[in-house]
Amino acid sequence: MKDVYTITGAHSAAHAMRQINPDVVPVYPISPQTPIAETFAQFVADGKVDSELIRVESEHSAMSAAVGASAAGARVMTATAANGLALMIEIVNVASGTRCPMVMNVANRAIGGPINIHCDHSDSMLARDLGWIQIYCESNQEVYDYNLIAIRLSEHSDVLLPTMVMQDGFITTHTIENVQLLDDNKVKKFVGEYKPKHPLLDVKHPVTAGSFELQYAYFETKRQEEDAIQQAKKVFPQICKELSKITGRNYGYFEEYMLDDAEVVIIVSSSTAGTAKAVVDKMREQGKKVGLLKIIMFRPFPYKEIEDAIKHVQNVAVLDRSYSFGANAPLHAEIKNALFDSAQKPSIHSYIYGLGGREIFEDDIEKIYNDLLKGDTGKETRYINCWGDEF
Repeated sequence: MKDVYTITGAHSAAHAMRQINPDVVPVYPISPQTPIAETFAQFVADGKVDSELIRVESEHSAMSAAVGASAAGARVMTATAANGLALMIEIVNVASGTRCPMVMNVANRAIGGPINIHCDHSDSMLARDLGWIQIYCESNQEVYDYNLIAIRLSEHSDVLLPTMVMQDGFITTHTIENVQLLDDNKVKKFVGEYKPKHPLLDVKHPVTAGSFELQYAYFETKRQEEDAIQQAKKVFPQICKELSKITGRNYGYFEEYMLDDAEVVIIVSSSTAGTAKAVVDKMREQGKKVGLLKIIMFRPFPYKEIEDAIKHVQNVAVLDRSYSFGANAPLHAEIKNALFDSAQKPSIHSYIYGLGGREIFEDDIEKIYNDLLKGDTGKETRYINCWGDEF
């Protein structure tokens, strides 16, 4: 039985957390993540979960507590945003490096300075190479669904790595949409009981966690971490199929929208994909062969699968909501990597948009498509709705 609720993306994350019923939730408030923590705290107060909610003094402490709880054998979830993620970054790396499975909901927000509380992807992109699985959600429904997938993925015995589930701050987190929530018992059955592999509290099988590793072991440990995240790429589709059988919705590394016969394609992630879909529908009615590739799993990155999906396309525009200062923008760089060895690779063009919550409209996306169709692109990065830059 699936019930439809009109809720925000923040509430979608909190409801998924309620149904997962983690053992420990250490959390510290920061906009626009705060409604996730507030809603879950109310579930704790109302006795709807068995979770131990730890109210810590900072995000650094939140991740420290999450690592300790996970190492002890607990099922762990948390949430953060922006400068909060930056503050905990030292321990974010510890979580993956010590193979602590957990799920962290990230409400994407610009990292100051200057101080800004609105959406871009500079926070999660800061952590893209720290060994966490990263999943980007377009809608409130995806936030709910991918939380269920993420906990299974993190806790899989071949993976044992933490996962970030991203949604756009103040765009998804605070916007209400219809969301289908599964029956509590179905979720309980789907996520299962977490059985930790090497918990610290198992005194009959003592282990060491957080050890000091010098040249004799560190290299091998990091190599195992890489092997684990590649295992996550293999396990992910299996878990997606299991949930798809329950919900009837499709999940995967990315979503292809009108892609099969597309001549030009926009590649983007998160909520902007919804705006792009509306433009695709409009331009298809005009007979223009445009398509969309929405990136969902950013780490591990599905290079081969993306190459296969878009190698037939003439022109591709990659839209990034963050910089990699002095280098290609993060998503643009990965798409170029994916297509480097393609015999018939399309022409790839970089666009930066939406920093600090700057709006992007359907007209902007339509102009990108028309420029791609005309071949009016150029090699330089273009900026959408940035003062002083013509677009």
